[in-house]
Parts: sequence; C-alpha cells; structure tokens
Amino acid sequence: MRSIWNGAISFGLVSIPIKLVNATESHSISFRQIHTEDGGRIRYRKFCELEDREVTQAEIGKGYEDADGSIVPITDEDLSRLPLPTAKTIEIVAFVPADRIDPLQMDAAYYLAASGAPAAKPYTLLREALKRSNRVAIAKYALRGRERLGMLRVVGDAIAMHGLLWPDEVRSPEGVAPDAGVTVRDKELDLADALMDTLGEVDLDDLHDEYREAVEEVIAAKVAGHAPPEAPEPAAGGKVLDLMAALENSVRAAQESRGETAGATAAAAKKTPAKKTAAAKKPASKSAAKKTPAKTTAKSTAKKATTKKTAASAKKTAPRKRSA
Repeated sequence: MRSIWNGAISFGLVSIPIKLVNATESHSISFRQIHTEDGGRIRYRKFCELEDREVTQAEIGKGYEDADGSIVPITDEDLSRLPLPTAKTIEIVAFVPADRIDPLQMDAAYYLAASGAPAAKPYTLLREALKRSNRVAIAKYALRGRERLGMLRVVGDAIAMHGLLWPDEVRSPEGVAPDAGVTVRDKELDLADALMDTLGEVDLDDLHDEYREAVEEVIAAKVAGHAPPEAPEPAAGGKVLDLMAALENSVRAAQESRGETAGATAAAAKKTPAKKTAAAKKPASKSAAKKTPAKTTAKSTAKKATTKKTAASAKKTAPRKRSA
C-alpha cells in the first residue's frame, strides 16, 4: 500500500518511525460530465484572471485572501516550517477507554506501518501496551494543511488510526427529535423487541452494494447495445394508521422470510409481552395491595371449611363400608 504521509509516533520519549496508509477504499462508480447533444467531454480549464490565459498545474500555488481582498501567497516551504510539534509527528496526548469516543467524531481511517527495522520494537511495544490496557490513544497530528485529532487502536497485528473531528465540529442534535409529546405503549415496545429478535444479527461480510451492482448492469447493457433493465414496480405505500398492526405484520414478514411458521411468529410476539405485563403489574396501587391479602385469606378459609366437611363425611361413610 502506498504511503500518504511519513513521520513518527511520539510516545513519551519514545519515537516510532511510521508510514501512514489509507485503511479504506471506495468502490463507487465515477461518471464524467458530457455535453448531452454530442457526447463531448466537459473539461474545466484554469485561467489566470490577470493575464487571461490558461495556466498549467506547475504554475498554480496557494494563497490566502485577506479581509481587504488582497492575496497573501503561502508556499509549501512556509507550511513545512510551522511551529508545531505535530507537523511531522503523531503526538500521543492521552490514553482513554474506547467508549469515551463518540462515534459521531469518527472520520477517515488509516493504518500506521512501521518504517524500517528500528521501528519494529517500539511499534510492537505500543501495540501490546494498547492491547493489555484495553484503551485507545488520543493523538494530534497535521495532515493536508491542518492539525487534526486522532485515535489509535489495535487492529489484528497492526495499529490503526481514526481521524477524529474536533468536539466543536460535531453539531448538537437540538431540534432533530420530534418536539410533540409522544407516548409509546408497552405492547408496542414488546412488538418492536420481537421484531428485533426476529431480524436477529447479520454478518457484515454478507452485505454488499446493490446500487453499484445495478449501475454496472445498466452500463453493461448499454455497452452491449441492449435496453437497460427496468426497475421493479415500487411496493404500494400507505399511511401507517395502526402502529400495532404494522409491527405485527413486520414480525410476521420477517419470520416468513427466514422460513419460520406463522405460529412461531405469534409465539415470538407473545413471549416478550407476557414477561413485561407481569412486571408491569408489580407496581400496583396501595388499595390493590390491600385487597390482595383479603382475597388470599378468604380463599384460605374456604379451603379449610371444605377440608373439614370432607373429613366429616368420610367418618360417616366409613362405618357403612364396614357393615357392608
């Protein structure tokens, strides 16, 4: 894998030479812009507005536009001399439990490859220390013109780094959730639980990009001069008027798709509610709690009276049996 950045991990006084390589790759299909009338490629040309001529990539540099509109040229040499310890170093600043990192902060992922034989020992030391502590390392580094935050963790026998957004780059979810008061009944939650249990887990390796496959089919058909495949008719949608019925139907459909019977569906849906309903009866009112002992006493008294009557009748009938 081609490295995109060379530097070192700063681990206290230990320096580990590393190479940064991309841990992910995109399989999305790219399209070109064309002129719809004749199919000609649409290209972007870069012009200098002062000379009014096209310029090559070698003639293009960076510049910062000041408040008054003037441009301040910034060279790669200027950026390489930034007074930052992270310019060429991934500086570890802390070690924290992995659950302290909000997934919303996760960005691009990289592998950190040991650079040369001298890096093998300290690289392995950091990897094993992360494993044994069950923690991740929080680090700062500079890449593509800005300082960034990163999280180092162990993946197999390698150390991976996830770029992290700065905390102030993550927006608050305020105003996203429904603002109207909504009450969810226990039975609805029970059916939702049953649906989740029915769908179960999935091996992520079994999932694939069906959209990309469909686009490839369209392209292959057009290359072969055939009509592209037609999309199936979308399922008739409607307003969900009865949430309970929709959940029950969802559980049934999920069970059937897995080859399970409708009876198993009903059992799965009833199993969870029964437990939760029993639990729901526990925090009953005080008046109900008082009534319960009275009922129990009444039943106990009736049981004793019945037992006495049975014993008395048994005594009367016994002599008759012996005379017979």
